[in-house]
Amino acid sequence: MKPSDFHSTRRQVIRSLFGSSLLMPGMLSSLMAADDPMAPKAPHFPAKAKRVIFLYMTGGVSQVDSFDPKPQLTLDHGKKILKNRSLVRSPFAFKHYGQSGIEVSELFPHVGECVDDLCVIRSMKNDDNDHFGATMGIHAGSTNFSRPSIGSWVSYGLGTVNQNLPSFMVLAPYLPYAGGQVWGSDFLPAVHQGTRIVPGGEPIPNMTRRARSAALQKMELGLIAEFDRKHLIGRVSDASLVGRVKSFETAFGMQQEAPEVFDLSKETDATHKLYGLERGSTKGFAWQCLVARRLAERGVRFVELIDSGSDLNKNWDAHFDIHTHETLARNVDQPIAALLKDLKSRGMLEDTLVVWTTEFGRTPFNENPEKKGREHHNRVFSSWLAGAGVKAGTTYGESDQYGIEVATDMVHFHDFHATILHLLGMDHTRLTYRFSGRDFRLTDVAGQVVKGVLA
Repeated sequence: MKPSDFHSTRRQVIRSLFGSSLLMPGMLSSLMAADDPMAPKAPHFPAKAKRVIFLYMTGGVSQVDSFDPKPQLTLDHGKKILKNRSLVRSPFAFKHYGQSGIEVSELFPHVGECVDDLCVIRSMKNDDNDHFGATMGIHAGSTNFSRPSIGSWVSYGLGTVNQNLPSFMVLAPYLPYAGGQVWGSDFLPAVHQGTRIVPGGEPIPNMTRRARSAALQKMELGLIAEFDRKHLIGRVSDASLVGRVKSFETAFGMQQEAPEVFDLSKETDATHKLYGLERGSTKGFAWQCLVARRLAERGVRFVELIDSGSDLNKNWDAHFDIHTHETLARNVDQPIAALLKDLKSRGMLEDTLVVWTTEFGRTPFNENPEKKGREHHNRVFSSWLAGAGVKAGTTYGESDQYGIEVATDMVHFHDFHATILHLLGMDHTRLTYRFSGRDFRLTDVAGQVVKGVLA
């Protein structure tokens, strides 16, 4: 065979394979349809929320310096309690905001302006007082064992409405405590694992097409699709195989759609100003919040924003000086408020659940009353919810007069998770996955929906 004949035959083969691949999502997708792990799924009951934006502050935000004012702590500053430890007042003033009059620290003046859209929970509790375990507890419902993240559970339970983007995406410039386990899928199919986005020129690796042209890439994918089609015949019951094939299909879709998501050039100057984002910048929480809104608009089910990493000198772990909260709060305060206002102006807050949380709080006491920092405190801390189905302009639960223990209406992280799933239309006791001979769920064998936060 002459070289020219070989090249001609090769072209014909590729064109033939590409032609057959046009049946995808016909032939191949029909094989995958019954077991497509990303197909949209109906909730257990009518949902208030269609999606979640989960704002996670790494390191432990102090409850008594943010959303849980304690005037008695100020009055009794220096008083000896708990094995000769001294109460330490907050250096930050609190102010009443909105028609609801909820008090918020001066650390969060912009969020304070949105307080009438929030339900502030002042009675959160975690089981672990260590960053790793507490981080996993608030994300995966277990402080001791690796388990799927809440974002993975939501993806598994509801699928996605946009096949060109992952259903669970995580905007994380730095790795938090517990690393990638925070968005891991563990025993759930791998397609439900969170896709990490890192601010910069290419937020997702390989987002830009490597092939010389779109036509060449289509031919290459056509060849792969034909092999996948043949390999799947007789194996459609293998959910993991179907999931892997589906992940490649999603990756191709991401190359088509993701670049547009991260292109903020068409966002108005007014929008950039609202978020406090300099045009062209990809730094800071402002960029993360604006991208989160764009992802939510495009059908991503669960978007998590992580503000900082595991470096205790750069996160909320204020062992040495509580005033480090000031810089961290400035990074997130205006962008968070802008996100809430932006969603509301677009009519999206009605069906978007916004969650703000941290892994635990900080101690309202210290061995030395003049010490500037605060230690880990899992016994009570604050979180808040806003948006779809949430009783806005309210507080729920109380800590004691000093912010040391839960006084009323404790919300364990299992209850927190059960409530989030409920707002998404899912019964946390029915959202299960069979693994190693038992049915697992996000809330393990506990958890109650916190009805007091529901509208």
